[in-house]
Amino acid sequence: MTHFFLTEKSRPYILFPLSIFLGLAAWEIAGQSLSGALLAPPSKVLLRFMEMVADGSLPSAFASSVQHMALGYGLAIIVAIPLGIALGRSPSVAAACEPVINAIYAIPPVAFVPFLIVWFGLYFEGRVALVFLMCFFEILINIHQGVRNVDRGLLETAASFDLRGVRLYRKVVIPAALPFIFTGLRVGAGRAVNAMITAELFFAAVNIGKLLKNSGNAFDTASMFSIILSVSIFGLICQETVRLAERRLLPWHHQKTQ
Repeated sequence: MTHFFLTEKSRPYILFPLSIFLGLAAWEIAGQSLSGALLAPPSKVLLRFMEMVADGSLPSAFASSVQHMALGYGLAIIVAIPLGIALGRSPSVAAACEPVINAIYAIPPVAFVPFLIVWFGLYFEGRVALVFLMCFFEILINIHQGVRNVDRGLLETAASFDLRGVRLYRKVVIPAALPFIFTGLRVGAGRAVNAMITAELFFAAVNIGKLLKNSGNAFDTASMFSIILSVSIFGLICQETVRLAERRLLPWHHQKTQ
């Protein structure tokens, strides 16, 4: 009977909106029955969100926050891609660097905040450094695994055609590792959004972090949820943008994983 109503194709289109609706309904009921200082209902959150967009406070804060996020994320990509390829292709480089990388990766990035404050200060440069640190290893590890696991048959075929050096990387290694590279970029984008807010809370409170702190100090949960919801949507957009680029550039991989 269940299979009759929910086919494989229709299930996501029915269950996903239903779960959202039920979750919002439960939240609304809980929010209406509690003090607004404890839990604002989604109706008030939506109203506050529209007010913050209309007065420009939220868009202005986002526009400023995105600057250090984009720069830190971009620097992480620039450094992680060549280093990940080198780790994946060179056993010597991997043996020298992997223990250090694994040791640093095991440390929570926020533990480096005191060092980043000393080295880069409390403002823009420090926030960029934290974004870089929080998404660099996610991108690096995925690229490393992708390059290291390139099909040996492809490499042997390339050798038979005398593909070496730059041509080998351009025609075989990088194309074969692209699914892993895009996975790293997608995960890194989510971490960059996370780092964007973390940096503004642990360093000088500015932009989104300042709005969030001020709302918390005023026990304004409606504003707090509005800001958090905005960050969640922004993070989802960033990750889906990378996923869309992957589908456009690697249609063969997308079809294979369906």
